[in-house]
Amino acid sequence: MTTRFAQHSAFSDPGSHGHLLRQLSGIEEICAAVTNLGLHYTAEAHLLRADRRHEINARWISTILDLDQARHPRPLLHPRPPADRVAGCCRDHALLAVAALREHQIPARTRVGFTPSPDFCGDHVIAEWWNGTRWQRFDPELQPGSRTFNIRDFPTGEGAPFQTAAEVWTAYRASHLDPTRYGAHPALAGPTFIRAAVVHELLHRNAHETLLWDEVGLNLTDPEADELARLLLAADTGNPTAEADVAHHATRLRPTTVTQLSPYGDQPVTVDL
Repeated sequence: MTTRFAQHSAFSDPGSHGHLLRQLSGIEEICAAVTNLGLHYTAEAHLLRADRRHEINARWISTILDLDQARHPRPLLHPRPPADRVAGCCRDHALLAVAALREHQIPARTRVGFTPSPDFCGDHVIAEWWNGTRWQRFDPELQPGSRTFNIRDFPTGEGAPFQTAAEVWTAYRASHLDPTRYGAHPALAGPTFIRAAVVHELLHRNAHETLLWDEVGLNLTDPEADELARLLLAADTGNPTAEADVAHHATRLRPTTVTQLSPYGDQPVTVDL
């Protein structure tokens, strides 16, 4: 079941830039390349010129690498000035790491969820790779030594530094958390947001790596979300039946077009996937 994640999705395919990803060796070099190429559109907003904010919708790794190489036709570890990096977010950074691993035929995928915090739990995307025995989660945006836990092998379960969308939805439905504390920001949070995140998680976990502001799952009922979350949680325990069911539902719900919204309030656009 894991070997299919060693193959590129349409989103992670680097196109003509595969050789650049093959030059990277190991997780640390891959993560270093990610932070060298990527400019986070909110955390580093002061560095992002207005005429380049459209880059956050680049979507495809081949396009992201096109943008980078047009400015810096050099290996991915060659330093880029921060203001010249490609604008994006955690989704793009995690997917770039996944693309590098897949280019080395290593099974990898992105995971959608939330970062726990005492104040507000923002939506987030991290990556995971198959180490031959289990899926190992990591966040390519984090620097070594920046956290008390292993940023290249996240702990899971209660108190983990990353909660999947399925975990958050299940806890909300059991009245174990306040849903208004989970979202993109306090004004865009709550049950509808978390329910859509479950669909994003389902798609990402099955190599259909939508943008976080793609409109998906808004017509899903609460009981349907309950079932998807249950299957996602069971699949994460290694249950093969649940894994097959998750793949089935991901195929069933996989969009061929999406309405791309905008963090900047731009007009929605329809994108053919």
